[in-house]
Amino acid sequence: MLEKNPNTVKLVFKNMPLKFHKFADISARAALAAGNQGKFWEFHDVLFEAEKLSNELINNTAVKLGLDMAQFNKDINSEPVRQQITKDLLDAQKAGVTGTPTIFINGKRLKNRSPQGFQAMINNELKKN
Repeated sequence: MLEKNPNTVKLVFKNMPLKFHKFADISARAALAAGNQGKFWEFHDVLFEAEKLSNELINNTAVKLGLDMAQFNKDINSEPVRQQITKDLLDAQKAGVTGTPTIFINGKRLKNRSPQGFQAMINNELKKN
């Protein structure tokens, strides 16, 4: 959708680490810590493609991406990173999000997740502007 709509679509990612998932919180914090070094999406992609999350995977990913490990380890437990997770969770709660992934276009929940459904909703929202 970003490629088809480069001038009209912006992607905003919010974290919603589910409490019952053992590695959700640390994974979200690790991706944000990687983001502080310009590697959020690379880190994110590795985590989402992994069959099983672990502390070893998180650490190895940071090393493979060439992150400054001292900074990464500092950031992963930093107050700003923890505050971002908390803010994202509050935003999700306010929006009525109960699971992941949830997709919104202009603040409206996307129901038809097919490529055609995405584009139809984008087109509809663009007509309103």
